[in-house]
Amino acid sequence: MFSSRCRRSTRHVSTIFNLNTRQCRSYASSSTLEALTRRGFVHQVTRPETLNAALASNRQVAYVGIDPTAGSLHIGHLIPLMCALHFQLNGHGVIHLIGGATGRVGDPSGRLTERQLAEIEQVDKNVDSLSAGITTFFQRAASYAQSHGLKIDELNTKPTIMSNLTWHQNTNLLDFLRVVGVHARVNTMLNRESVKARLTSQRGLSFTEFSYQLLQAYDFYYLHKNHNCTIQIGGSDQWGNILAGIELIGRLDKPGADSSEVAAFGVTTPLLTTASGEKFGKSAGNAVWLDANLTSVFDFYQASHTFPQYFVKVDDADVEGYLNLFTLLTSGEIASIMEAHSAHPEKRVAQKRLAAEITGIIHTDLAVSRAITLTKLLFESNYDGLTAAQITSALEGDPRLVMVDEAELLESSVMKLAAKHGLVPSTSASRNLVQARGLYVNNQTVPELHYKLPRSQLIDDQVAILRAGKDKCIILASNRPVSV
Repeated sequence: MFSSRCRRSTRHVSTIFNLNTRQCRSYASSSTLEALTRRGFVHQVTRPETLNAALASNRQVAYVGIDPTAGSLHIGHLIPLMCALHFQLNGHGVIHLIGGATGRVGDPSGRLTERQLAEIEQVDKNVDSLSAGITTFFQRAASYAQSHGLKIDELNTKPTIMSNLTWHQNTNLLDFLRVVGVHARVNTMLNRESVKARLTSQRGLSFTEFSYQLLQAYDFYYLHKNHNCTIQIGGSDQWGNILAGIELIGRLDKPGADSSEVAAFGVTTPLLTTASGEKFGKSAGNAVWLDANLTSVFDFYQASHTFPQYFVKVDDADVEGYLNLFTLLTSGEIASIMEAHSAHPEKRVAQKRLAAEITGIIHTDLAVSRAITLTKLLFESNYDGLTAAQITSALEGDPRLVMVDEAELLESSVMKLAAKHGLVPSTSASRNLVQARGLYVNNQTVPELHYKLPRSQLIDDQVAILRAGKDKCIILASNRPVSV
């Protein structure tokens, strides 16, 4: 009754704003729903024509729900977060609702097994840290948008963040059954995909998880009534829960009215999944965190080393769609990137641009510069253009960076330097590596046991990169003042 599918396309994106010429114009001039659909954000939407008209005529308020199952946002949150960012850029309000109450219950959507009930104290801590993470994301996203030439009139860099514990903790069971339960139809609840999948599983579905959709439905109703919220955004596995909320709003606000008269809408986004179709997230054991303390900026940029679906090593077939989803690049820019990529796919131009753009949104442009420098050091053979300042900045806090006296760097043999500073376990191991021609300095094979570095071979007269084989390396830098 409420559902209407929008055709998805991530291959063709309309120009929303001009970044190439830095000529800014109103972002809100484009149709919000049309832009989201063309970028690939829309998996399902209720009453798209009516929603499109509502978005065009008045400022709407949407909400995005976030489960506090961990203390940090992860890569699986990026699609709904970017979707919310587009709503904000189009002048609409966004509420980020953290499940301080529902997180104590557990959402069965998209799961074949029941979640372990979380410790209440841990859920509360997660709510606080997630709130900080959301604030940071939108502050950096605003800076990213402005630095790329987008005129932002009223982007709220301190987003509205709530916990549904605020209202659920004061609601007793009898009141909830009278207000919500009386309008819930068990046959409808049983027909939700998330419920049917669990009912056919070996372990079944607990009443606690079965009731989750009623709690989430009430969240939408509460935000609708008290904060003029008209749109819920969620992953595609949330479709049934979103419909439950729309139905509840209709029954409580307009009893007996036709569904078309209910001023509430739902938008689901595609899930980010592995090649096998598994949802990315903490519980699946494959999380890439947005918090640099949990996943370093370099590891985030190079996430492909563990998660080949992402960024630098993302498949050619997926990269254009990801550029639409995870960046604010225009259709013209994306087309140019893909044209360059198609001409020389071995250079992975599109993947590198994707990694740089999304890392810039999450961790700032400075972090991107450092990640690119470190990537060049560790995985490329051409160090042209790198300075000692760039290298030491990129490796700040990294144990692979070792500061040494200039005299030691120039007067000790490379064999002894490798052993002393931990590249290899011992001098004898270092000797064997040299004899096997497996020890390298600045990508040149160490030719003999007593070889010492001439100053001319140092990067910027100060840095030497010692490598054992292909993967293990240390960076030795003279501790004299680094030239800038």
